[in-house]
Amino acid sequence: MLSWAATFLIIAIIAAVLGFGGIAGSAASIAKVLFLVFLVLFVVALIRGRTPPA
Repeated sequence: MLSWAATFLIIAIIAAVLGFGGIAGSAASIAKVLFLVFLVLFVVALIRGRTPPA
């Protein structure tokens, strides 16, 4: 998940440098969403891993 966010971030940076504003904005927003999903899943995994099994 984090690698997809990094890929879209790199695409956004390259598109912004080349002047493609719409593509850069879309790729940046996709990267943000993927990063937030990664963070939520990471926190859930940390919480679930610390609780003893039932």
